[in-house]
Amino acid sequence: MTTSPEILKPPVITTGPIGWIRTNLFSTRLNALLTVVVIALLYFLLRPSLTWLFFDAEWAAVTSNLKLFAVGQYPSDEMWRVGVVVLIVSLLAGLSWRVWSGVARTFARAGGVIFVAMAFVPLSLDSLDVEARLWILANPFVIGLGYLLARVINVPPGRLIIAWAAAFVLVLFLLRGSGWMPGLPEVRTTQLGGLMLTILLSVVGIVASFPLGVLLALGRRSSLPAVSMFCTLFIELIRGVPLITLLFMTQIILPLVLPQDTFLDFIVRDRVMRAFVAITVFSAAYMAENVRGGLQAVPLGQIDAAKALGLNGFNVTLYIVLPQALRAVIPAIVGQLITLLKDTSLVAIVALLDIVGIGRSIILGNVEWRGSQREVYLFLAAVFWIFTYSMSYASRRLEEALGVGRR
Repeated sequence: MTTSPEILKPPVITTGPIGWIRTNLFSTRLNALLTVVVIALLYFLLRPSLTWLFFDAEWAAVTSNLKLFAVGQYPSDEMWRVGVVVLIVSLLAGLSWRVWSGVARTFARAGGVIFVAMAFVPLSLDSLDVEARLWILANPFVIGLGYLLARVINVPPGRLIIAWAAAFVLVLFLLRGSGWMPGLPEVRTTQLGGLMLTILLSVVGIVASFPLGVLLALGRRSSLPAVSMFCTLFIELIRGVPLITLLFMTQIILPLVLPQDTFLDFIVRDRVMRAFVAITVFSAAYMAENVRGGLQAVPLGQIDAAKALGLNGFNVTLYIVLPQALRAVIPAIVGQLITLLKDTSLVAIVALLDIVGIGRSIILGNVEWRGSQREVYLFLAAVFWIFTYSMSYASRRLEEALGVGRR
């Protein structure tokens, strides 16, 4: 007697978008019912907003002022400097893609896609001319060139970090210029604005406040009473003052306190440099407390074991304590950096036109766009969300790579 073969059902898809939807939204009848109800509620609640967003909103205030949003009042004749700066960053992104992979690969690919989309975005030539589109379109190729160059030439990670640091100094020099170099005239810092100024304030604040915050945290835990007291007073004083107060103090009091015609004259004369000082000092105080929390999380037994092996205090701190402390507080540090990025919008109060200040001046400076406040501020919110989510995503990937929260 023969038996009929058993007919097996096709396997259930558990991977990809369909698998995720099946597992998380329609795993049971109750989950499926809840999913349908929530989608219906979201539709009825968000329908007016979506209708306004895609059909009724007037985006002319944004599309007609893309250059202002990007670089502020930077001279049109010197816009090639901004293009060169972006190309330098693209080249280093391509090198980082090959050397570090992981997060660097994700951001390099995403950057290439964004550049291509920006180059072919359907806007009028008044908003984005042909020359600007060509500069933008060159960046994906430069990213690929950096990747191929890193495959041919072995680039150690340490040298790539040095290249990023050197590029940071070169970028500042290119954007500012110098009166003594032909072909590179000096650009007043009052002409720096828009997203460029926001990024500069954030990057300078992050780069300068991180080592200063680490030193302050180590100083607060120092066994020397004078050092510990000074660091503690500095941290508590700065953390007890709002950032806007520090911005006003640096803009008004620093020129009165610091001597002129000295090596500090560049701070006295430059409003942007004074804003750099305020943001760096403010962020360093909060960074110090984050790092101090990580230092307290390192078991004392590891320090004693390192000293028993013959390491001196400097080596114990550098190789044993700091790596573990910084690894433990990565989420707190990234949260502080995200807050710093958003806090840069406060410089608009001291007459610096960052991207938020540009948006406000566009609304107030043109009667035609007085009714476009929602569109402008929604655009600004989207820009800040992209940058903050990118930082948060990089933080999560770094935590996964370092095993933060695992034993």
